[in-house]
Amino acid sequence: MNSKVKIRQLATGVPGLDEVLGGGLNEFSFNLIAGQPGSGKTTLAHQIMFALATPERPALYFTVLGEPPLKMLRYQQQFDFFDSEKVNHAIRFINLSEATVKGDLDTVLWSITEEVQKQNPAFVFIDSFRSVVLSSQVHGKSQAELQQFVHQLGMLMTSWQATTFLIGEYLNKTEANPVSTVADGVISLCQSVQRNSVVRKMEILKMRGQSTLAGLHTFRIGREGICVFAPVGQGRKTGALQNEPVGRTNRLSIGVPELDAMLGGGLPRGYSVLVAGPSGSGKSILAAAFLAEGARQGETGVIAAFEQQPSGSRNPVVAALIAQGLVGIVDSRAADLSIEEIVHQLVAEIERLKAVRVVIDSLSGFELALAPAFKQDFRESLSHMVAALASTGVTVLMTSELEDRHTDLRFSPYGTAFLTDAIIMQRYIEIDSRLRRMISVVKIRASSHSDEMRLFSIRDDGLHIEEPVEGYEGLLSARPTRQPAPCKNGTGEQRDAAV
Repeated sequence: MNSKVKIRQLATGVPGLDEVLGGGLNEFSFNLIAGQPGSGKTTLAHQIMFALATPERPALYFTVLGEPPLKMLRYQQQFDFFDSEKVNHAIRFINLSEATVKGDLDTVLWSITEEVQKQNPAFVFIDSFRSVVLSSQVHGKSQAELQQFVHQLGMLMTSWQATTFLIGEYLNKTEANPVSTVADGVISLCQSVQRNSVVRKMEILKMRGQSTLAGLHTFRIGREGICVFAPVGQGRKTGALQNEPVGRTNRLSIGVPELDAMLGGGLPRGYSVLVAGPSGSGKSILAAAFLAEGARQGETGVIAAFEQQPSGSRNPVVAALIAQGLVGIVDSRAADLSIEEIVHQLVAEIERLKAVRVVIDSLSGFELALAPAFKQDFRESLSHMVAALASTGVTVLMTSELEDRHTDLRFSPYGTAFLTDAIIMQRYIEIDSRLRRMISVVKIRASSHSDEMRLFSIRDDGLHIEEPVEGYEGLLSARPTRQPAPCKNGTGEQRDAAV
């Protein structure tokens, strides 16, 4: 016989929050939503309230010495989650300012008790509870009296079987206060400003009886309300592999037959490939060929563009695929992007189209698009993104711009080449006084591949791979040199003058 009590979890109605909470909010729990002014506490509370409240399970929203209810509602109704039909039917707002000003905790508790007994709500919100605490301190109430007040309030709410939320400006997460001690759950919101970007983050400091996702989670406040960008779960298969037809080959054509041969028959499905090269070497053209070949094979794709508009005339191949609905686009121009937000947008497009191929063009533009707060951990962020996309089963092609120094062999300015399963390198070389393009396959995990360095050209119909570079002994430069010529330096010694 199982004697364990099963606690029902409530869906919050906030995208991403249930995943961070470990499934949702515990019913009949006593929770604290804490954070600095402007961090989104009231918006989060309203979004949860409008999602949960019904005429059969109503909500009471107590306002204390904060915003008047009418002023608060004026701004909250700008969000899509606001439902005017629920106000005064499923949701009632009650002003406790008069009782709070007196600083009498017993009066405040009695006022709350009277309304709860009269309305019998399933959900209770008190905003801002910090005002109750400060008012009591002004009137000489001791910490012990405040502790007793919070304890009584928590016991009464539990006995009434109401899920309760206290909202307050608790700026120090480590600050000892009676509320966090009594609370079953503590949700902390914070925001920081760096240059022209505002970054908002959420942390679940406490949630009794369930396993939450640790760490700080980025969220954004938009017309829909709050959206939390929880980490994409590892091992979850979406999009491509779970819908693969029986008998489908385990290799993908990259869109250039000669390059497929150099790759050993194409790119293994589910791999990530880095195409690295200097500006103008043909990285975006190869990425477009990769998506176009997928469309020919009946495979949809997604492109995340951070440099040029793929839907514009500069990339007609990708623009046509987007117009036909064969390729989805993630093209955010927000000034405060986070890696989690980009991954969520990508995964949403992958799931919408059941995409098989993903292009990120380019990592250099991606870094510039991120908010300054996220650039410090760009290498770690890339690792998380590659792992998250790998969990969806798609095949990923990423481009990375390199400065061609003719003597330096690097594959990524971020030291992230090890994250990818395959590397294709594009470089410039000088042959017979002509600047030529060269391509080679540097690595493919667990697969044989060509070690040739092949010349290639870019034509109107795409990229064409040509003959191998014959007699090419230098790493990156085949430019001729003159014989050493004698010349005098300041000491009368000879030195070599080479070009």
